[in-house]
Amino acid sequence: MMSTPARQIIDEMFAAFATKNVDAVIETFSNDAELIYHGTQIMPAAKFKGKEGARMFFEFNINALDVVYFNINQFVEQGNTIMVLGNEHFISKQDGTHLKNQWVQVYTIANGLISRMEEFATSAQPDQYGGNAGGQ
Repeated sequence: MMSTPARQIIDEMFAAFATKNVDAVIETFSNDAELIYHGTQIMPAAKFKGKEGARMFFEFNINALDVVYFNINQFVEQGNTIMVLGNEHFISKQDGTHLKNQWVQVYTIANGLISRMEEFATSAQPDQYGGNAGGQ
């Protein structure tokens, strides 16, 4: 299956992130892009605007955290919207805290660039879930 233009820009952004190339990551975002991170049980929620905001978000992720793994598990695409499901494990360079998250990132593409990125994540581990299937 041939990659769509929307998927290509997301692939380009993830490739740049994997090589810690912040400038290349930022080039995939529009000047007025909106980035929303809804936060986890450990990391606070935050909002960023424009290329400057994208730079702040990605410089923190690249410079403050060591990547143990960053897995992209599934893409769901509909028109100019792409949802990406994945999981990650980072270690804080400042205090050694381990951050393990499962996430869904929702990207909107406009004029060949990312105009919106919204991330929903949880740092809850399997043994922290309640309900009749908690801990499984």
